[in-house]
Amino acid sequence: MAKDLVCGMDVDPARTPHHARHDGAEYHFCSAGCRTKFIASPATYLAKQATPASSRPSTSSDAIYTCPMHPEIRQQGPGTCPICGMALEPEMPSLDDEENPELRDFGRRFWWTLPLTVVVFVLGMFGDRMPIPADTRSWIELAFATPVVLWAGWPFFERCVQSIRNLSPNMWTLIGIGVAAAFGYSTVAVLAPGVFPPSFQAHGRVAVYFEAAAVIVSLTLLGQLLELRARSKTSAAIKALLGLAPRTARRIRADGVEEDIPLEHVHVGDTLRVRPGEKVPVDGVAIEGRSSIDESMLTGEPMPVTKSPGDRVIGATINGTGSLLMRAEKVGSDTVLAQIVQLVAQAQRSRAPMQRMADKVAFWFVLAVLGVAVATFFAWGVFGPSPSWTYAVLNAISVLIIACPCALGLATPMSIMVATGRAAGSGVLFRDAEAIEHLRRIDTLIVDKTGTLTEGRPAYQEAIGFGECTPDDVLRVAASLDQGSEHPLAAAIVDEARRRNVTLARADDFESVTGLGVRGRIEGRDVLLGNTRLMEGANVSIDTMREQAERFRSEGASVMFLAIDGRLAGLIAVSDPIKASAAPALEALRRAGMHVIMATGDGATTAQAVARKLGIDEFHGEVSPADKAALVQRLKRQGRRVAMAGDGINDAPALAAADVGIAMGTGTDVAMSSAQVTLVKGDLRGIVRARALSEATVRNMKQNLGFAFAYNAIGVPVAAGVLYPAFHVLLSPMLAALAMSLSSVSVVTNALRLNRVSFDETGDAS
Repeated sequence: MAKDLVCGMDVDPARTPHHARHDGAEYHFCSAGCRTKFIASPATYLAKQATPASSRPSTSSDAIYTCPMHPEIRQQGPGTCPICGMALEPEMPSLDDEENPELRDFGRRFWWTLPLTVVVFVLGMFGDRMPIPADTRSWIELAFATPVVLWAGWPFFERCVQSIRNLSPNMWTLIGIGVAAAFGYSTVAVLAPGVFPPSFQAHGRVAVYFEAAAVIVSLTLLGQLLELRARSKTSAAIKALLGLAPRTARRIRADGVEEDIPLEHVHVGDTLRVRPGEKVPVDGVAIEGRSSIDESMLTGEPMPVTKSPGDRVIGATINGTGSLLMRAEKVGSDTVLAQIVQLVAQAQRSRAPMQRMADKVAFWFVLAVLGVAVATFFAWGVFGPSPSWTYAVLNAISVLIIACPCALGLATPMSIMVATGRAAGSGVLFRDAEAIEHLRRIDTLIVDKTGTLTEGRPAYQEAIGFGECTPDDVLRVAASLDQGSEHPLAAAIVDEARRRNVTLARADDFESVTGLGVRGRIEGRDVLLGNTRLMEGANVSIDTMREQAERFRSEGASVMFLAIDGRLAGLIAVSDPIKASAAPALEALRRAGMHVIMATGDGATTAQAVARKLGIDEFHGEVSPADKAALVQRLKRQGRRVAMAGDGINDAPALAAADVGIAMGTGTDVAMSSAQVTLVKGDLRGIVRARALSEATVRNMKQNLGFAFAYNAIGVPVAAGVLYPAFHVLLSPMLAALAMSLSSVSVVTNALRLNRVSFDETGDAS
């Protein structure tokens, strides 16, 4: 069975619509609802799929194209959207993209026929002052207008027919009908003037409107050229990200010889040299040397970050004056840069809730305009002044042309595309448009402690033994058990044991109890390591060490108890410094009207110490992942709009339950996959930036929608002639075409203003 082009799922014949075949291709839907266009037969396509990508050239026809207004439309190669008729764009722009084929085609049609349009316009508007007989003038206009309408305007008619066949009325429905009406009426008037009654005649002949048809086509082409050029700028953010990646890397072979190789030839485990001023080629870890690396292009943070052996480095960041040796750990699509590009592209193609309303309105709006045009035609024909039917034709065409729903359809997608690109440049990744729209409404923020408010790189502080266990015994057993844990606290314990050259034992039956601790068997004994709740659940009394634990917690340290064979054996204290950016970020969030709550798996005393330092009024300690999710649900039932910020696996349930989940980019993949927003740097100031950008984006979308609705609310009645009785003002179809073209361009231009949103040091928009 055929597979879907994008998601790889089986094509579902039952979901294939009745209009599946058109424009020489076959369309199918997969079981997930993705729409795939087979340029050839499905069998031919599958054969091409089986060919390794490395053995076939990458061309624009291989790329996936999608509609900015209807992202569910995805096909291989360029084309037009069967719903709105808009030119499709590459889903993933590349630095090697050629000029948009539609932009090139429309440019050729516009410039080759523009002189003909000028001739027709001059004859139509000023012909009465020329020494040319009226009948001869009409024949000349027909000759010059025909290539303009039938060749330059042919794509409009194709899309008009497609919209009618697909039962998807759109702007091309109106333009196609309007131009066809003006040209068809005028052609019949020249070839067979006798079929018209006297009421159609003016100045001794049947009036013709070739100039209206030709000018409408030329102005529509001009508007499309301006719009396509403006739309191309919305992909500038992705292209800028793609341009960050270096082309080559310097690899050190096993024999010590250094060589420059293409980036795509770097493999996991390769040793690479990063010289001063060079870009880090891929993600990895520094193994030798010391330098400062500028990560601002990915994180939005201007200060270089010092890197030494053991520190992680991100591909595409810029090395400073030092030299580094690094080990490659993530290459290709697994790198941070590649994932950022994917997230930005995905968010740009998602649909905002506000867009659903615009889509519904646009569909019924086109049908209403067709009705208004028919009503205008008959109202002017029956009740208008002489020549009444001439006025009827002109005003009906004006109504069709000016009522372009394209501006309405572009209002939110353009804002989303620009905003997601701008956010990525500030270290904020939105997963979809819904997150952008919802974030501005958040009034309550729940934050985890470790890795969110603190650095997430805890340092071992002290171990205390109990009974027969010495502090060294406690460290050895705890580190042996923690070898299998992913938690930062565990890493601090294991690192300390290795620093002391402690010989670690193998852990059997290891189990991580998310949010509580770990358990397993060390040297045949049952071992527990975790917080108070883990000990209570196992009926292990900690009363004898409670006072010592509270002393560490009051200083902000995290405490883990160790139990062996059901009896308390000691405790370990690990401290995690608070991020320097946490306090100013929280203050900025409070100024923005957010109520901040801290929820952590650490003890209540530790939570209180950190909360006191950061000015957090409400905090919850020793909460499990289920408790965090329950806290989110309880606040939502109270009518709060809740965001959750965290970085660990234990935060994933709460991230998914929140109205907006915010993951630290320095955290786990599970947390990031559960969240709608990811902060690349893991800095809470990113939330301030994201919220400010959310407000600016929604404001921009409302401006665009407001303009589109106001434009049509004013333009359609004027085109229908409501001002004529009082002011004798009518709107020429040519002016209607100009207004229609400029409306779409203005919406795109307004959306591009989001690129100018800037932020101060606290993250606030400035």
